[in-house]
Amino acid sequence: MENLALFKNYLHSPNIWDEMYVQNHEVRDSYKRLCSFLENIPQAQLSSKEEMAKRLFMSQGVTFTVYSSGEGIEKIFPFDIIPRIITSAEWDYIERGIKQRLKALNLFLNDIYSNQFILKDKIIPVDLVYSCPHYLREMHNLPVPHEIFVHIAGIDIIRDYDGTFYVLEDNLRTPSGVSYMLENREITKRIFPDFIPQNLVRSVNQYPQLLYKNLAELSTKNGSKPTIVMLTPGIYNSAYYEHSSLARLMGIELVEGRDLVVDNHRVYMKTTSGLQSVDVIYRRVDDEFLDPLVFKPDSLLGVPGLMSAYRKGNVAIVNAPGNGVADDKATYIYVPDIIKYYLNEEPILKNVPTYHLADEEQREYVFKNMEKMVIKKTNESGGYGMIIGNCASEAELEDYKQAVLQNPRQFIAQPIVSLSTVPCYINERLQPRRVDLRPFALYGPSGIDIVPGGLTRVALKEGSLVVNSSQGGGSKDTWVLSV
Repeated sequence: MENLALFKNYLHSPNIWDEMYVQNHEVRDSYKRLCSFLENIPQAQLSSKEEMAKRLFMSQGVTFTVYSSGEGIEKIFPFDIIPRIITSAEWDYIERGIKQRLKALNLFLNDIYSNQFILKDKIIPVDLVYSCPHYLREMHNLPVPHEIFVHIAGIDIIRDYDGTFYVLEDNLRTPSGVSYMLENREITKRIFPDFIPQNLVRSVNQYPQLLYKNLAELSTKNGSKPTIVMLTPGIYNSAYYEHSSLARLMGIELVEGRDLVVDNHRVYMKTTSGLQSVDVIYRRVDDEFLDPLVFKPDSLLGVPGLMSAYRKGNVAIVNAPGNGVADDKATYIYVPDIIKYYLNEEPILKNVPTYHLADEEQREYVFKNMEKMVIKKTNESGGYGMIIGNCASEAELEDYKQAVLQNPRQFIAQPIVSLSTVPCYINERLQPRRVDLRPFALYGPSGIDIVPGGLTRVALKEGSLVVNSSQGGGSKDTWVLSV
């Protein structure tokens, strides 16, 4: 036993689900091989592997951007070398729940932009939909290819103190993070080359091929190879590393709005040999910047006339515009009802209990219990625009109350969930840190594919519940076991 000291001071609270240990400090079966491996590796060797991982991330240029930081534009993505392990049975449950959820949300989007049966049947308040800033009237009765709005989804999943899985939020517009999932696996292969096959870990490397297949199936070209492009806002976007790496892995062109032009309701890419017709656009540009003739007239990121080409069926856009009405945090409250309404099924994955502060009674309750609540803006992401009640001062809570009262539609509240912990290698010892999980689902004409894994985000600060990279979080490789 080379390294028992590594585990010596590992402390986990009885009120938190630790994914490595049961409460009597016995190692769970899924982690036994990993623990045995860590016990027998010299401390110095483990630290050198951590250094190697940092150098690899630096040399690969795996970065993200924090706009509010004064430290420059790009940061190296923090990575923890100890993998997070999910059993085969746990993954099967998660996968079934995501597929059910995605089917229902796609049906909801099709309905909300056509017949609106769910509104007529009073399952969801009409005001909630029409007051959503991401509801696009321009999408009403627009024939979306194969009736698929959500081609790519990132569903954020957490575990509570008793190990129950919950969906924290649905990301259905331009979900990010998949390149970090792929890079985390590549780095783990480099630093622990023999350990992945020994543990029968399922592969995530097929993601770019599955994504390309789904994109190609959306093309109306019969028989010939479609032209697919990735539309990026450019190098200053926080996820530009992801845009460039995914385009490279799929073998498609990475373009900006100025590289495309619309003529006679068809989209073309400018090339050195002239204009080339474009069939499918995987866009990472937000809805309001897509077409200055329809949305923001001063947008330089989009393509004038793009929506007319889309409406005519001459180009497919992934994800479809207008999805924000389905991943609005106020709509999230109704997803269990959406599942029951369209699929006539009970939800497999639970929602976190959520209060919409536009409701006076719910708002009063939340205000009385603010120290036990997380309050979020309905259309913010990245950990911005929220307050955690037990970490805020009286003055901060009072200021937040006033902000809520000015526009209660924009806010929801949830009880503080005691996120599960996993072991992380920090300061040369194992320490528990809180995590969530973002699996990535691909919805194409031939069905839903979910690669076995996802992006595990880690709250690297001790005691923190905030896992977002923009708020000091990092990530780690996610192992789904075959058996």
